[in-house]
Amino acid sequence: MDSLSFKTNSGSKYYLSKRWLLIDATDQSLGRLASTIAKIIIGKHKIIFTPHINCGDHIIVINAEKISLKGNNWKNRKYISYTGYPGGKKCISVFEQFNKNPIVILEKAVKGMLPKTRLGNQLYKNLHVYVGKNHKHVSQTPIVLNIN
Repeated sequence: MDSLSFKTNSGSKYYLSKRWLLIDATDQSLGRLASTIAKIIIGKHKIIFTPHINCGDHIIVINAEKISLKGNNWKNRKYISYTGYPGGKKCISVFEQFNKNPIVILEKAVKGMLPKTRLGNQLYKNLHVYVGKNHKHVSQTPIVLNIN
């Protein structure tokens, strides 16, 4: 074979089409749902996947308050932050965060699976999480995506 025929076709942002997908988080495991969302936001499910371009789709997640965690993760898993001052370490369990704001749990899980670059910050803006069935993206006519 001719070695010139083995060319890698790189996608361009002009040839990409972004879709809006709707996911229901009812009775979904947090980690499995977050990894599926991260793959779709990055765009790895597309044929023209290019790692340096924002080629993923927009994801709308509804019913974030009905997400599930296995085992003792409600009490044992903790979110740790540090203010920068001596003694400024703050720990909050997933259960406490869930009672405050259930959206943050899913957003942190997905953000941790995205690249830690400027492109990752752009990709994170494609995630829209809502409590309950109502969302403000009805005019985009999202396609319902069944994870199971």
